[in-house]
Amino acid sequence: MLELGLKILLSYFLGSLSGSLITGRFYGGIDVRQVGSGNAGATNALRNFGWKFAFWVALIDVGKGWLPTAWLPGLELAGIGIDPEVSRSWLAVACGMAAVAGHVWPLWFGFKGGKGAATLVGVLIALAPWLSLPVLSIWVLVLILSGYVGLATVCAALSAPAAVLLAGATTANTPLLTFAVLMSLFVVYTHRSNLRRLRAGTEERIDRVRVFHSRR
Repeated sequence: MLELGLKILLSYFLGSLSGSLITGRFYGGIDVRQVGSGNAGATNALRNFGWKFAFWVALIDVGKGWLPTAWLPGLELAGIGIDPEVSRSWLAVACGMAAVAGHVWPLWFGFKGGKGAATLVGVLIALAPWLSLPVLSIWVLVLILSGYVGLATVCAALSAPAAVLLAGATTANTPLLTFAVLMSLFVVYTHRSNLRRLRAGTEERIDRVRVFHSRR
């Protein structure tokens, strides 16, 4: 159990490395949390500082989800080794979720982070690259139809459990299905403010990505 606890802790520490705040230090000390929605994620970075800034933010945030999920479960730590009683599949899920928790509540940045979507994408790529295609397709489809990034993210997350079930849920992919369900619930939770603004009609929309909208 020592291996399990230590790797989950390491994953959380990696997740706490905020892509927006690290990138901001190379752009003159920008703190994304001080502008726009106050969120430290790639969407707020894109809206306020452009796609180049947001690209590096997203790259770091996706990478810190992929790295602990793909790398840590099979890594033999000095003096600890590999615990044969710990499932590698379940450990990968645990490491991934710990990295996401680190992104949302980062130790290094006052526990004020992003909403976890980009980091969840990195975890998803590590666990099941094939699942990334339907989830990303739903995200793009909803975005170009609605223009709402938050809505697209929630719909994409909710599609993940359905995609796993359609692929044939078995005992072998129970960890993946569990991750997909937890991911969808977590994204709904972290995007609850977006959903409230959608109901109120005050959510910010990116019209330039929409296919069907009036141009004036």
